[in-house]
Amino acid sequence: MVDVTKWPIFSLMGLEELSMIRKACVFGSSANEAVYVTHDDEVFVLGLNCSNCLGTGDSQSTIVPKKLDFLNGRKIVSLSYGSGPHVLMATEDGELFAWGHNGYSQLGNGTTNQGVAPVLVSANMLNKKVVEVACGSHHSMALTDSGEVYAWGYNNCGQVGSGSTANQPTPRRVSSCLQNKVAVGIVCGQTSSLAVVDNGEVYGWGYNGNGQLGLGNNGNQLTPCRLVALQGLCVLQIVCGYAHCLALSDEGVLYAWGSNTYGQLGTGNKSNQLSPVQIMSEKERIVEVAACHSTHTSAAKTQSGQVYMWGQCRGQSIVLPHLTHFSCTDDVFACFATPSVMWRLLSVEHDDFLTVAQSLKKEFDNPETADLKFCIDGKYIYVHKAVLKIRCEHFRSMFQSHWTEDMKEVIEVDQFSYPVYRSFLEFLYTDHVELPPEDAIGLLDLATSYCENRLKRLCQHIIKRGITVENAFSLLSAAVRYDAEDLEEFCFKFCVNHMTEVTQTAAFWQIDGNLLKDFICRASRCGAFRN
Repeated sequence: MVDVTKWPIFSLMGLEELSMIRKACVFGSSANEAVYVTHDDEVFVLGLNCSNCLGTGDSQSTIVPKKLDFLNGRKIVSLSYGSGPHVLMATEDGELFAWGHNGYSQLGNGTTNQGVAPVLVSANMLNKKVVEVACGSHHSMALTDSGEVYAWGYNNCGQVGSGSTANQPTPRRVSSCLQNKVAVGIVCGQTSSLAVVDNGEVYGWGYNGNGQLGLGNNGNQLTPCRLVALQGLCVLQIVCGYAHCLALSDEGVLYAWGSNTYGQLGTGNKSNQLSPVQIMSEKERIVEVAACHSTHTSAAKTQSGQVYMWGQCRGQSIVLPHLTHFSCTDDVFACFATPSVMWRLLSVEHDDFLTVAQSLKKEFDNPETADLKFCIDGKYIYVHKAVLKIRCEHFRSMFQSHWTEDMKEVIEVDQFSYPVYRSFLEFLYTDHVELPPEDAIGLLDLATSYCENRLKRLCQHIIKRGITVENAFSLLSAAVRYDAEDLEEFCFKFCVNHMTEVTQTAAFWQIDGNLLKDFICRASRCGAFRN
């Protein structure tokens, strides 16, 4: 499962909010805006809100997610964003919505007024069911269920495919040599457009100064042109970076062309390619490629699940595909792209199975599956012998034939309190401890008795975080008693730094005489009593 908190904008959200996310997209010139959809098909946005791209009806930024009530219940199937940014969204019902920057009519509403909230794009799209959207820097495209391609917005290089360079204020069908073709996929570079048709052919139009149309030249194209260099191949997937393209054939072969300033073609150099060239030929079959018009980064995933990246990666130019430790191409963009946007609308499918760690946590104190219970202060805690033996040397020794406890179904414990012993057993299942500092002292005692060194360190950490003037001397006493040297030093320094207040507490005068004497002598050597 993809972890959306790898994108910093999601890192402030709580676990409960994050667990509700089903789809998400991070966008914007600095990856400072995000939209996400919950399992209930509610749509939320957060971030900087440049050019009203959050669609909240105002220009206010928000660090707390805001719900777009207008879009509630509309099942989103495709979403894309431009550089303004502007946002396009298609629903399961085929409706098309747009909002955000509109300086070049990229919202398709016939005006250049900013879109402060989502608006249905209806001009020339009546009775059309949109299944996919794509955005360039300031132009837009939509694909219908019948395979028609529509484009609108900024058209200085012919990226709308209308045959001219006049901006297109409303959706217009891209015809020319696409007239009788059934398109199955659309993508945009910054100022270029490409489409894949049902027989695997690829067509491109718009800006071609870096060869990003793959036509063998660098002349702009005002109408779609077929990439002849890919003739004989059936292209399944095509993606565009800022000014480069990647295409994946049905045989898992990868081709690249266009700008190569940062090595984003993966050819081993930085020379632009006017025509598609095969890359990663020595690797195993490629099953997915990734790029995004706002970055110079490329990524690919192989049949065995290996993920490679190349191009601009955190300021470095990686000219050959580099094997990563990631399990999906999305992580490449979260961690290495500039800006760290998402290259697609990300589906966050929460796994319906539990990991080993999650399963263990779930089974703690479960009477239905337990084969042993502890009784402390008249309360029961249900556990599993096998888990205890695996996780703790004390229990491994206990559950041997020469220990009487090995034959018992109920073990009574009287030397520790219920909260302390429960916390200890829960630690064996989860590796976590949740206790107030005062109870952590008792757990420190248990950890010392059972020789659980990691638990001992965790207890010391909890105690340090909870130290106050009132409990400082009691904690110091406990640290000495349980031979916790690091904690003892910490508590001692705290007491010295707050000497006047600490010496006025009841704990200070109720302490063991020898410990009090040792403390005063040690504090004196540190100069604590000098005027």
